[in-house]
Amino acid sequence: MYAIVKAGSKQQKVVVGDVIEIDRLDGENGTAVSLPVVLLVDGENVTSTGLDKASVAGEIVGASKGPKIIIQKYKNKTGYKKRQGHRQKYTQVKVTAINA
Repeated sequence: MYAIVKAGSKQQKVVVGDVIEIDRLDGENGTAVSLPVVLLVDGENVTSTGLDKASVAGEIVGASKGPKIIIQKYKNKTGYKKRQGHRQKYTQVKVTAINA
């Protein structure tokens, strides 16, 4: 059994026991988290409607950071240059149960 969950602006496939990285959440390690379900697959059965009560339970494992991204802007012949960096912050969540 697996589920497709929505976390922030992204969707991910999860199975019980997986550790996934989602956009940063406020909370300490060990805090319980509930994620909404978009699609639920149990063998041959695929459920995509009526999932208002379905959820995926998980617990916060830790925090991590994504790779450093460099943004550079340049305009020819004007002397305009701009350099900016970004590093996305993530929260690692361990999936403990899929509630259908």
